[in-house]
This record gives sequence, structure tokens and C-alpha cells, in this order.
Amino acid sequence: MRILIVSEDIPFPNMGGLAKHALNLARALVRAGHQVDLLGCDEHPIEVCGEEGKFGGRFFGELNGQHAGWKEISFGVFMPPKRPSIARHFARIIMRRARDYDVVHYHGHIPNVARYLPPDLNFVQTRHDQGGDCFRHTRFRDGAICDTTDPTECARCITPHPNVLQRAISKAAVVRFRREVAESFQAHKTVFVSDMLARNFARVAGPGPWGTTVHNFVNRSALEDIRRAAALLPAREGFHVFIAGKLYPAKGIEQFLRALAPRLPEQMHVTIAGDGPDEQRLRAEFGNGRIEFLGWCDADKTLSLAASANAVVVPSVWEEPCATTVLEGLFLGKPTFALRRGGTPELSIYAADPGQLRLHDNMQALVTDLITFDPATTFGYAAEGLGCADRAAQQLLEIYRLPARPSFR
Repeated sequence: MRILIVSEDIPFPNMGGLAKHALNLARALVRAGHQVDLLGCDEHPIEVCGEEGKFGGRFFGELNGQHAGWKEISFGVFMPPKRPSIARHFARIIMRRARDYDVVHYHGHIPNVARYLPPDLNFVQTRHDQGGDCFRHTRFRDGAICDTTDPTECARCITPHPNVLQRAISKAAVVRFRREVAESFQAHKTVFVSDMLARNFARVAGPGPWGTTVHNFVNRSALEDIRRAAALLPAREGFHVFIAGKLYPAKGIEQFLRALAPRLPEQMHVTIAGDGPDEQRLRAEFGNGRIEFLGWCDADKTLSLAASANAVVVPSVWEEPCATTVLEGLFLGKPTFALRRGGTPELSIYAADPGQLRLHDNMQALVTDLITFDPATTFGYAAEGLGCADRAAQQLLEIYRLPARPSFR
């Protein structure tokens, strides 16, 4: 097949999980014998991605306009025409290339773009976050999960104390956007990276065949190589815990440290890779010989650190859709500690053995389990093919071959 992958998150020097997912998929599709090109952002050449940007096809840097502000912060409102305008603009750019391909697969943050594409176009979008109904993409506000379905309440995410007019305008923007997203999902094929994302969208859109689920995936063979290399290193003394994540409230690293620090065992060492707005404050408060902040680390170093640790902790307090860091911990053979929320419980099927993915209802329970866990515990390999890009590519190829306007499930 001739496949065009589209993402405004590519290319950038420091790419997030969505971009890596799309590039990993592109490489898997090329390995399967398909022609794959990529339509990405026009801000950088693909070379800024280094080795990660090499996927075996052509790159077209043409997407732009996604950062348009429309003075929303200045006025304290979500503007009703903004997101439809950006989606329409993206659709025009996509259509410059789309007819040269058998399928167009979008990975990005403009879920209503399909509303502006021809109904006969074989278009698939993968939803990686909760941006189908939440303008912040996270369903996380004031330090807690937001589960309200009332669009009037969304005004508080653009200004802390909205007045009557601001509430009315923002509500109109949210209602219009959610309607367009629902129309997009009905008109074209939609893939969610977890069942949780589909369920949460149904809270605002109602029941319906909104799409199907293909879980997030990793480069499993590369992880297993890193795992084997780490096993050859001399064993380190103590209990080494590794965390990788952005240092801001949704990732829960501060909550984890507040729960752990007063109980930190003498033999435990915690290494944190990641930067973010809370880095300096957390470093000043918690950084010591046994809690170490490394700042941003590239992918190779991050995975090497995880592979040499005794345990991986993913303390996110928001609803992670399908956390790559959880999958990486599991396929590196590590006991992986997380909260029982979002799409994380679905990832238990990728554990090599019962008890490898250790889920908890609150942070205190997670910390208690961690500090009483035997650091010498090891886990085997999950069943062959589980969680890898090649298997996901085969699932997606089946979806690509479905009619342009399918009925899932």
C-alpha cells in the first residue's frame, strides 16, 4: 500500500511519545513492504530528529497554523471559530498530497480535521489523548482528574474566574468542537490507543461506534537488546528506582516524592530523568544523594537508566491514555509501579508474569508496596510479538483495508 502518515508533532529535536509512535509505525510498515511517506510540520527539517527521523520514506514539511492563538488568553475565552478554522486549514494541506496514497493516517491534536475531508478519502486518525472533548487534551485541572461533561465548566480552563459572557462564548466553542469531532469519527475511521479514551469520549458524545482500539506499542526488539546489555553489567548495591517524566503536576512526581521522602529507605536511590516547570523547585526541595534529578535525557540514556534500575515508577495522577513508559518498564523486565487509572490497567496484558505491573489506588499504597518490594525480583519475557510495532502495523493494515466509512464493532 501507499501510506501517508501525518503529524504536526514531527519533526522536533525533542519528540514526545506521539511522534515516536508515528515514526515507529512508519518503520514497521516499511518493514512489511509498504511505501510510507510522512507529512509533518514545516518548522524544522527532518534531520533534527537524528536517527529517530529515519523511517525509510520521503518527508514533506508542510503543516503549519496549529499554534494560532486567536487572542484566547487575552480575552479569557475559547473562540468558537478557532478550532474549526485550524482543522479546515490542515484538511487543505492534507488534500494536496492525499490522492497520491491508498490511505492517510493522522496522528495529531486536531481531531475534527476529518470533518473537512472528502467522505470518500481513506482516512484514519489515531487518538493519543483526550483532546477529542478537552481543549487541554488531558482532562486534568486543579491537580485532579476532570470528569465533568458540562461545557460551561470548560471556561475555567482559559480563565480562573470567567464572567457570564466568557462562559457563554467558551461553552459555544466547546459545543461546536465536540459536535465536529463526533462528525469526524462518524465520517472516517478512528483508532484509540486505549479503551479508556473511547469510553471517556462516549461520556460527552453518547454511545456509538466511535472507533476501535489498537494499543500503544514500542520498539520491543530494541528494548530487549538494551535489557540483555544491562544484564551483563555488574550488579549495583541497594534498591535503584527510576522515573522518567515531565516535571509538572499531571505526572505525579511531586506527589510521589512527598509520599516517599519521609519513608525513604536507607538503601533506596531514586533517579529522575526529565525536565519541566517544576524541576528547579523539586530539585531544591528533594535533591540529595539518594534522590537525583538528571534533567532532560535523550531516549538512549533514558532507556539505559531504566534497564539498570531495580524498579520503574510511573506515578502519573492524570489518566494516562496508554503510557509508553509503562510498556518500556514491562519489556525491560522491570517491576513497574503505577496508579490504577486511565488506560494503565489495560497494559497488564503485556506483563511477563503476574505482579510485574503493580497498580495502586493511591500514592501512599504505591509507596508502601515499593519500599517493601524485594529489589532482587526479576521477570521473564512477555509472549512473542506482544506490544511491538510490527504486530500493531498488521492490525492497522486491516483497518486501512476497510471501506472508507466503516461501522466498527
